[in-house]
Amino acid sequence: MRRSLCVLALCAAVSVPAFAQTTAGSVGEYPINYPNVADETTGMCHPKPGGSTHEITFRPGNTTLWITGQNYDQVVQVAESGAMAFHRMPTGSGPHGIQFDAAGRLWVTLEKTGQIVRLDANGTIMQTIDVNLACATCAAGQKLNPKPHGLAIGADGATLWFTGKATGTVGRVAPDGTITTYVLPTVGSVPIYVSAGKGGTMWVTELVGNAIARIDPNGVVTESPIPTNNSRPIAIVPQPDDSGVMWFTEEAGNRVASITPDGKIVEYPLPLSQSNVILAGLGFDKNGNLWVQQYVDQNNPTPANPSPSGGDYIIRIDKSITQAKGGDISKVPIAYFKVPSVQTIMHRVIEGPDGNIWFTELGTNRVGKLTITQ
Repeated sequence: MRRSLCVLALCAAVSVPAFAQTTAGSVGEYPINYPNVADETTGMCHPKPGGSTHEITFRPGNTTLWITGQNYDQVVQVAESGAMAFHRMPTGSGPHGIQFDAAGRLWVTLEKTGQIVRLDANGTIMQTIDVNLACATCAAGQKLNPKPHGLAIGADGATLWFTGKATGTVGRVAPDGTITTYVLPTVGSVPIYVSAGKGGTMWVTELVGNAIARIDPNGVVTESPIPTNNSRPIAIVPQPDDSGVMWFTEEAGNRVASITPDGKIVEYPLPLSQSNVILAGLGFDKNGNLWVQQYVDQNNPTPANPSPSGGDYIIRIDKSITQAKGGDISKVPIAYFKVPSVQTIMHRVIEGPDGNIWFTELGTNRVGKLTITQ
């Protein structure tokens, strides 16, 4: 059962600013040329699979970014110059979530094999944690792969948290290796992203469950339903202050939304560059501005745009959105920065160690850098 929560829905009278592209930034892209995939049975190389560039992170105090290439079984180091180094993960492992803990150790989820691994500075696996679940209905000796997808570090800087995308669960790996599994109330919720909030809380987006889940320090799980039906929440991040408010993107809802510690949700509609666009990741910069990815949905052609084609954008939403009331962003400055590539299938966006905005393009296998020029 879902807990009864007060939800602030978007009013019909809310004013939405008009879409307006800006040229006050320089956007560059670096192609990620993954090595060909070798067939371990024959030793022959076969063509690389379609686009699969996913998560992006960096270690504070270091200028190197780290990216996961899931279908290539690769973890990639990217220097500020765009120079890259590739680190092969086990064949068929599907690396996805990637984070540094407070001690500077790098952790990666291997979604297809149900593991979390710790890498050294050279990309070598130093530790492997099996997070597969005991399964009474599986064949003898087999376990159930929760498909660890999103990855986050807890408030203590050491505890690992991950989403079990396939099993509607959230996992916790304590520093001593103890694994705890939390079952989300909504069946088939498909949790994909997890992030630490205030006071030891963890927050999760339920892609299909259309809700935001909260796990308190005592392990109590509650869900907040999202007002927009089938909004498909993607990423979730904390507001950069002491409020405890979290922000998330709605892929299909084309909204960003805030959720307070007690579960109140407010949605903010974004201006659309065209009718068939959707959202991906989001993140705050050091000035408190909110950055979001908006791109053309390749699975949603329109009569006027059957390809579908059109520009993809990185959006900067002024920090004043955190003070906007009732979903009204008519007075909040919004800037749209067009990226060079099309059909990008955006994935994640962060402020990099150099102060620029870095983002991944899953469909084109590129990492992008947006430098603000004014």
